[in-house]
Amino acid sequence: MSYFKDTLLNSNSKTNNITETIIKVINEQKPQSVKQLIAMLKERFDLDEKVMLESVLKLQTEGIINLEDEALQSQSLTTYLKTSPARWYWLTIVAGAITAALVFTISENDYPWFYARNVFGVIFVLFLPGYAFTKALFPVNMPAKTSTKDLETILRIALSIGMSIALVSIVGLLLYYSPWGLYLTPIVLSLFALTLAFATAAVVRKYNIKRETYIQNIQYS
Repeated sequence: MSYFKDTLLNSNSKTNNITETIIKVINEQKPQSVKQLIAMLKERFDLDEKVMLESVLKLQTEGIINLEDEALQSQSLTTYLKTSPARWYWLTIVAGAITAALVFTISENDYPWFYARNVFGVIFVLFLPGYAFTKALFPVNMPAKTSTKDLETILRIALSIGMSIALVSIVGLLLYYSPWGLYLTPIVLSLFALTLAFATAAVVRKYNIKRETYIQNIQYS
C-alpha cells in the first residue's frame, strides 16, 4: 500500500513540475508556436514528446495557458464545435429540431404551412439519419477512391439516402413490436434521437482524428 502511495505522489509531483515549467517557459521565453514550446521543454525534461504535448493541450483546454496557435486551440472539443468543419453538425441538429416542431405544431390542413412540414419531413426521414450514420462511419473521407470532391459528395448523398431507408425501416419494425406502437410521435422522437446520437458520435470521432493528426504532425515535423 505504501508503494502505491509513493508512486502516486511521485507521479503527481512530476505532473506539477511539468505544469510549472511549461508556464514558466511561456512567461519567460515567449514561444511563438507549439513546436517551439515543445523544443524548449525537451531541453528541461527527458520525456516523450507526446507526453509533453498532452500536458500542453491539457493546460490549454483548462484555460491555464492561452497560446496564440490556431492548430492548438482547435484541439479543444468546445472550440472545434464552433469552427466551420463542425457546421454540418449544428445544421443537422437544427433541421431535425425544426422538423419535429413542424410535425407537432402544424396539421395536414394548415395551408400553406403543411408544404414546409412535408419538405422537412422528407429530408428528416430520407436523408438525415443516414447522413449522420455515414458521417459517424466515415468522418474523414469515403472508403472508395474518387477523383473529385463533387463525386465523393454524390456518393455520400446516395449512401445517406440508402442508409436512411434502412434505418427508418429498422426503427419502424422495432416500434411496431414495442409498447409505444407505430405512431407519429414515437417515430419522430426515435428518428431525432437516432440522428442526434450518430451526429454526436461523428463529430467526436472527427475531433479525435484531427487531434491525433495534429499530435503526429508535431512529433514528426
